[in-house]
Amino acid sequence: MTDPETGVVTRRALPLLDLTDLGETCTETKIDALCRDAKAGGVAAICVWPRFVAQGARALSGTGLRIATVINFPEGGEDCARATDDTAEALRDGADEIDLVLPYRALQRGDAALARDMVEAVRDTCGAATLKVILETGELADPDTIRAASRLALEAGADFLKTSTGKSPVSATPEAAEAMLTEILARSSPAGLKVSGGLRSVADAAAYLALADRIMGPDWVTPKTFRLGASSLFGALMQARGL
Repeated sequence: MTDPETGVVTRRALPLLDLTDLGETCTETKIDALCRDAKAGGVAAICVWPRFVAQGARALSGTGLRIATVINFPEGGEDCARATDDTAEALRDGADEIDLVLPYRALQRGDAALARDMVEAVRDTCGAATLKVILETGELADPDTIRAASRLALEAGADFLKTSTGKSPVSATPEAAEAMLTEILARSSPAGLKVSGGLRSVADAAAYLALADRIMGPDWVTPKTFRLGASSLFGALMQARGL
């Protein structure tokens, strides 16, 4: 990638970033640093554990940066009541966006109704907040299954599809992202895609931007339709920007 190309990708990618810390050793000090980085980089949002939502909301108040958190994460369990209760609590703490792990094992064993019920219940709880549904595509693996999960999530009210938790052996892949974008394109109502897990370099960002441009058109990608969920990618983009 030539330097001009790197500059274009960096300028496009930074405002799309969900700057993330979902590490097991995350602390309040790390969240303070994450929020400082988010403001310096002009990203779309931070994505943190539910227990850090209120801290992030206070730190980013008035900036326009959004607070995302994870629900039913990372296991993709099947307790719908807990998912809705956790969502309601996160929203009270100041979350703007909910990243819900689909109960993908239920889908795999043929219980699509259970998976749909959870997405619909969390959708109802979210109200005006953005709902991203994590398909855990590395576990679904098969493109047909990924497309079926995408359709289910979109029909149940997802605002975004998200590839991965970043906690499974296989995270985002271009093949999974293409299957998801194809389903988004087929819908009349708007929805977005969040590519998450394993993105580390400017070249990774460029590949997914090019994929979205090819399938959805060159003007489709904005923070309202496309996100890159990452932690280490931020450093690569800021370095490329010379900061």
